Amino acid sequence: MLDLDLVVLHMEAETSNEIIQNLGALMLSKGYVKDSYIEAVLERERNLPTGLPIGDFCVAIPHTDSGHVNQSNIAITTLKKPSVFHSMVNPEEELNVEVVFLLAVKDPNLQIQLLKNLMSVFQNKELLIKVRDAGSKEEISELLSCLDQ
Repeated sequence: MLDLDLVVLHMEAETSNEIIQNLGALMLSKGYVKDSYIEAVLERERNLPTGLPIGDFCVAIPHTDSGHVNQSNIAITTLKKPSVFHSMVNPEEELNVEVVFLLAVKDPNLQIQLLKNLMSVFQNKELLIKVRDAGSKEEISELLSCLDQ
């Protein structure tokens, strides 16, 4: 499921919105999502933020409902410098996110399995650090091969 064209190493972005727009544009250019996808993700992020603290390491999993998706996929970026996302647990809390997983899920039934697979990744801080520090898209794909299940 991991399309290497949707993996961005060391993205430079000033805001979480910019990250979502950049990754969403990649998905849109490949036809994975509809024109409405990026704005729908941004709107959802404003109301239901997706920052997730994992100890002193933070990730974000922005997404939206399946109506904006043509084909399931995940866009992933490691950030050159952390970007602020709000916590899904406490929306008032700002988190310095280092890795972003932008999700596009066509079949809502598959979303549960994908989230389980992501949670297994998120429970492994060493793996996340390897993803953050990866030197190539291929390395990230190998590290996250569990997401293809």
